[in-house]
Parts: sequence; structure tokens; C-alpha cells
Amino acid sequence: MGSLYDRADIYDLFEDNTRYQAYKKHWQTIFEGKNVNTMLDVSIGSGSVTLPVIELGIELSGSDLSETMLDKCRKKAKHSIELKCSDFRDLSCWGNRKFDVVASSGNSLAYVNNSDVLRTLEQMDSHVNSGGYLYFDSRNWDKIIAEHMRFYFYDPLFDGDNRVNVMQIWDHNNDGSITFNIIYSFEKDNHIFQKEIFEEHYNPISKEVLVNKLVSMGYTQIELKCFPAYFPEMEFDKVEWYSVIARKEKC
Repeated sequence: MGSLYDRADIYDLFEDNTRYQAYKKHWQTIFEGKNVNTMLDVSIGSGSVTLPVIELGIELSGSDLSETMLDKCRKKAKHSIELKCSDFRDLSCWGNRKFDVVASSGNSLAYVNNSDVLRTLEQMDSHVNSGGYLYFDSRNWDKIIAEHMRFYFYDPLFDGDNRVNVMQIWDHNNDGSITFNIIYSFEKDNHIFQKEIFEEHYNPISKEVLVNKLVSMGYTQIELKCFPAYFPEMEFDKVEWYSVIARKEKC
């Protein structure tokens, strides 16, 4: 089975103006009271999550391992943005450049093992301006593991006359990783005419490990919010997805 990230056409099916405005509101909430003019997303993908920051007056740059996703991002961007193909574990493609915010969006960190996540945070930190911010969002792996969640359903969406159904079945592997089996079915007139199955492999990482790494790198004012960030605050063990933004001390 292939990766969903090789099929940007299907990956972006859930996109519409409502979701775009939701992401825009998310960033408005995240950046409230902060001086942010430049931003680098090291897992920008097709740009779904971070392209709305451009409308907030922020200069956006991005990198991603998938050329397919980057091509889709270029086509969707209303303004020209700088994009590079790069693994976020090695951000040398950005040279010595610094940004007010360096982000990893879309639950991307868990694609690599935990030690590589910590290495990635160090790579991200090297491109954060003094007094700037490091951001990431993530599924609540603590909750998923504690509840041994297996099934995840989405409300159906409509693409013209076609109904699209999406569900995920999560296989908890013996090595602690989790395989997401993502199943799309397309139907018209109550008949399924197409099925697509994708497989994504994740390495759960706890909130505690991530926050402790930020502290060890000298980050303060660590804010833990829901994702999207404007959702009402909840107890952490009830949140399905969360976001973190932390401030780098001025040199």
C-alpha cells in the first residue's frame, strides 16, 4: 500500500474555505501577543495548515520531504513562497537563516523515531531567531496508547455528486509503533465505484518527552493548546490533537 502523501489530490479532498478559515483562526490564536513576521514550516506538505498565515502578514517559507506535496503547495499558494525539498532531520538547506517561528505542522514529527524527533527539534531550534518561537502540533499519543484506540472515523464529505467516506484502522505493533490504515471509499447513487487504501507508520512520542526537550534547549513560556488552538481548553487526557508553542530566550 502506498502513502497518502504521494496522492495530494486525495489528501486535499477535505479542503474547503471553512477549513481554511479555521486554520487562519488557529494561527491568529497561536500568535496573539507575539511579534511574528517570518515563519518556516519544516513539514509544510501541501500547505493546508500554514498557507493561511500569509493573510496575517507573515512571510512564509517551507520545506518537506515530498516533492509531490510541494508541487501542490506551489499551485495553491496565492503568493510566491520559497519551498525546498528536505528531510526535517537535516535542515542544512536553509543555511544560517533564522525565522521568528520555526514550525512542524500536521502531526509530522511522529513519522520518525523518538530520538530523531529530538534531533529534529534541535535542527528547528538552530533556525529560530533569538526571542523567537518553536511550534509543533501532534496527535495526543498519550491518549491513543492509554485507550489503545483502534478505529477513527470522519464525517463523510461530498466532491460534487460523489460521497467520500474515510475511516482509519490503527494497528498497534509489538515495537510500540502504530500503523494507520487509511481507507477511502467513493460512492455515487449509493454504489461504491472506487476504493483507495493507504498505510502510514507512526512512532508515538509523549508530551512529557517533547516538553522536556524544549526546556533543555532553553525554551520558556511553553504554551500547550488544543488543535485548533481556539477550541475550548480541555483536560489533556481528553484532547485528541494538541499544539505547542514555546519562546526562545533572547541571547
